[in-house]
Formats: sequence, C-alpha cells, structure tokens
Amino acid sequence: MGLNYLAFAIPAFFLFVFIEYKIAQNQKKANVFKYESTVANFSIGIAERLLNLFIAASFYQVYDLVYRNYALFDISSAWYVWVLILLATDFVWYWYHRLGHEINFLWAAHIVHHQSEEFNLSAAARITTFQAVFRNVFWCVLPFIGFHPTMIITILLVHGAYSFFTHTQMVGKLGWLENIFITPSLHGVHHASDEKYLDKNYGDVFVFWDKLFGTFQKEEEAPKYGLTHPLKSYSFLWQHFHYYLEIGEAYKRATGFKAKWNAIFGSPAMMDQNIRPILERKFHQNKVKQKSNKHFRIYLNIQLITVVAMLTGLTLYFNQIDTLGHTAILLFILITLINIGALLEQRKWIYYLECFRLILILAYVFYVLNIFSFVILPIAVLITLERTISLSKIYIKYVFAYQNSKV
Repeated sequence: MGLNYLAFAIPAFFLFVFIEYKIAQNQKKANVFKYESTVANFSIGIAERLLNLFIAASFYQVYDLVYRNYALFDISSAWYVWVLILLATDFVWYWYHRLGHEINFLWAAHIVHHQSEEFNLSAAARITTFQAVFRNVFWCVLPFIGFHPTMIITILLVHGAYSFFTHTQMVGKLGWLENIFITPSLHGVHHASDEKYLDKNYGDVFVFWDKLFGTFQKEEEAPKYGLTHPLKSYSFLWQHFHYYLEIGEAYKRATGFKAKWNAIFGSPAMMDQNIRPILERKFHQNKVKQKSNKHFRIYLNIQLITVVAMLTGLTLYFNQIDTLGHTAILLFILITLINIGALLEQRKWIYYLECFRLILILAYVFYVLNIFSFVILPIAVLITLERTISLSKIYIKYVFAYQNSKV
C-alpha cells in the first residue's frame, strides 16, 4: 500500500505558524500570539486531522454515490469547468458558513472556530470533525449537479489551503484585491466580536457572495477577536461540547414545541446568555491567568510534539498499520489532547489520567510482545510509588504552573 504524502501538510502547517510567530516578534506584535491559546488551537486541529483520517475516505464515497446515481448533468473536466467548480464550491461554502452562524445546532459545531481571542494561522486549525461532517453534507450538492468527485476533492484541497492563509494579521489591506478575494483583513472582520463586524464576510475565497447577499464589511476599526461572550476555559473537551450543553439546557428550559424547536434550530443570537455562566460554574470552567513556569511549558511542549509526531506518522503510514495499532494511537492522542487541556486548566486530577495513559501504552506494548499478563506490574509499581513517595505530589510540584491549582 502507498504512503499518504498529505502527512507532510502537518509539519508544513507548523512551519508556517512558526514563521508567522517570528515575524510577529520582529514587528513587536506581542498580542498576536498567546501561548495557552495557541496550544488550545493546535489541540483542536490535531483532533480534527486525527479523526478525519478515519472518515475522510467516506466523504469521497458519498460524493461518488451521489454522482453515479443522482447527478443532474454529465459535466466535463475541461479547463473552464475548474473555474466553475471553484465558484460553485465557494458559493456552497458561503451558505453553509452563513447557516452555521444562524442555526444553533450548526453553530455548536462552528463556534469552536471562533473561540480564539487571538487571530493568527494557528486559529485556522480550530475545525472540529463535527464541522467537517456538516460541511461535507452541504458539498454533496456539487456531485448532485454533476461535478466529478475527483474534481471536488481537488478543489476542496485548494479551497482549504487558501483559507488557511487568510487567518493572519501579518498581511494588511490589499487594495483592489479586496473587491475580488477574501483577504486576511476581510476574514479578520469575520472573526471579530465588534457589533458592526458580526455576521459579516462569510465567503472563503471570493467576496462576490457577501456583496450580493448584503453581508460584506471592510475592516475599519481594529477588530476585537473572539466570541461576544468569551469562553472561560482552555479545556479540550469544554471547547468542543459547551454549546451542545447550552442547547440541551435551553431545550430543557423551553416550554412548548416552538420554544424547544428554537433551542435547536433557532438563532444563536436568541440564546439565553445566562446559560453559559451557569454551566461554567457547574463544571468549574475558568481560565487561569497566572503566568506558566518553565517546567510546565517544557512538559506541555513535549506532549504536543509527541502527538504531532504520532499524527504525522499515522497519516503517512495509515494503510500499513493494523486496526489495533489505529485504535491504540487514536486513544493515546485523544487522551493526550485531553491531558493538554486539563494541564492548561491546572486540573490536579490530570495525574490519574496520566497514569491511565501510561498503563495504556504499556498494555499495547505488552500485547504486541505477547506478554499482556505482565501489565499488572506497572500498575503495581505506580500504586507502590504513590504510597511510598507520594508520586502525585511530586508530579504536581514539578509539572504544574503554580502550586495553588484547582482540583
């Protein structure tokens, strides 16, 4: 089986983020990057790339099924058709994107992309698998019209690559180009929480659709990025699922069919803004403001580098790894991402998840070596170390950013 060379897009992504970071440093734009926020951005992007490895092939299969059985036209692959499919793709994106801001259950998937209060290339990684699935449902209209699935996948790669580079403050306004293309300045407007910028610039490549449907806005005052009601957590799990919990709470509070319908399919602008603070208190979701220490960042960086390396290797050799290997790597990376979020939130219970992850690794290694019964040994060692030298206290002392951490 061949190698998946799309794996090299992963280190390329980090290279471009690093270049942007160095440019921001040289230009003394310290507010462009924040360590905790950038790590949270990376974590969400890693999870999306990881899970898409297991479902991306199904996107092509769905397009192919629609194309072979329901295509309205038999569209050729002439050169001008590539222009048409690019325009069609961006048009479908506009409406998916716009509805993603106007319908609660779609916003629940898309809100993650807008949580970062810093606007840089790392924020482009804030795509969830839920969002990837929803937008691919919308793109099924393309094979239904008659565009070939191979053309669709190719254009989607180009489309995604272009939108990545619009997530930066290092490029200013681009003059007349802003009458044609969505530029970093115009997309920055879309990520802003200022009232005049809300629900503007939904296009991904072209500005035509925003001008046609009345959602175009040039950058005037410097944008304030993020949500209108900022999220008070770097938790990997909370960032993914908080809005689903908010919808559930709104649905539970609603009386009557119409109110319950609106809780799911209504506008996010009509969501009760008192729900999120209540849930944040219930689940203890509050960002830590203290500056992290050297040990903490080194440990966190090691975690991040490890999962990036594993994701790159898994992507490259995906077809050469068996199901058990897939499962083990998937679980390890997901647990590590949860660990990273919990570390950013300074949760002391992370120690026990760390122990579980270590046991999981050794269990897989012992299984491969056909000595699985010996997995009891590391469990016994961890229990003994905890009872004799309080291993959890040592872990917290040398890894956590500061001592007064939350439980």
